[in-house]
Amino acid sequence: MSELPADSVGLVTPQRHTFTEPLPLACGRALPSYELVYETYGELNASASNAVLICHALSGHHHAAGYHSMDERKPGWWDNCIGPGKAIDTNRFFVVSLNNLGGCHGSTGPSSINPETGNSYGASFPVLTVEDWVHSQARLADVLGVTQWAAVVGGSLGGMQALQWAISYPERIRHCVAIATAPKLSAQNIAFNEVARQAIITDPDFHNGDYAAFGVIPKRGLMLARMVGHITYLSDDSMGAKFGRELRSDQLNYDFTSVEFEVESYLRYQGQEFSGRFDANTYLLMTKALDYFDPAGAHGGDLARTLAGIKARCLVMSFTTDWRFSPERSRELVDALLAARKEVSYLEIEAAQGHDAFLLPIPRYIEALSGYMNRIEVSQ
Repeated sequence: MSELPADSVGLVTPQRHTFTEPLPLACGRALPSYELVYETYGELNASASNAVLICHALSGHHHAAGYHSMDERKPGWWDNCIGPGKAIDTNRFFVVSLNNLGGCHGSTGPSSINPETGNSYGASFPVLTVEDWVHSQARLADVLGVTQWAAVVGGSLGGMQALQWAISYPERIRHCVAIATAPKLSAQNIAFNEVARQAIITDPDFHNGDYAAFGVIPKRGLMLARMVGHITYLSDDSMGAKFGRELRSDQLNYDFTSVEFEVESYLRYQGQEFSGRFDANTYLLMTKALDYFDPAGAHGGDLARTLAGIKARCLVMSFTTDWRFSPERSRELVDALLAARKEVSYLEIEAAQGHDAFLLPIPRYIEALSGYMNRIEVSQ
């Protein structure tokens, strides 16, 4: 790449902060110390009123926008929405994106070295929840001098974090933007996650999560987990339009090992590519955090009562062909917010791309998100 796009945040460098105060976790354990890796785009204003937190989904990380180098093939994972003049306009906002605890892109996680043993945490890394992540993010906000977010924004698992922010820290968030998400997983969603976990756990190279000590990676399990997950991120229509029943050659092979259909080839490529860049223990942690998320559980399943303390205005967005987190699940959240007498806007976007639509530059979606973000007041 010889020149950066004009609407890009440009070259960015990840930053790192070490926290030495122990972090108590929902599982009953605590992390005595930990690191978070994050990126920022734009400038924090004098009153610190323009800060926006971006929360990532299952396999996401801190690199949400811009490029790490002129040779980087793709920009950050949400570059469609973050940059000068974009929906989350870095001319107005100071944008923060981090890699969650337990991740495998720099923040402390299972592949990090446990200072108590000198070896990687592996299977000994504690199970985390969305609430744990939000508490760690609040500490990062303190470090950055952000006492209140103008908005916390996220899609899918990121949307759950945005919602948990509004619940856990009502005084520290003015707007909650929850996209393609749900107040808890359905049984079907938990089932998909369990299939993915079993694919990893039963891989002969998993070694009860301590595969690093054996110098191997459970690549086959990770590949299968990603293939299952990827199917759920797309709609039937989008897969049909993209692949149909197209064959890779003109004849059938009548065996079980050949890659004959284009959709088989695509899924295998996605799975193999993912297994080379993601950590198996992190995948287990992230899917468990999804399964455990159920803030209404502490209030007898009464979601409206759970949301009663929220002070943030909320924007909820869904996509018509998202069957992983369907529009019905978003309306469930909207209904509870209305029952709790909260300010909420809701938009259901006509889109054929399924759950992954929240990452794509769909015009009506981008225009609606831009319109909402532009109305957020920030002082100079």
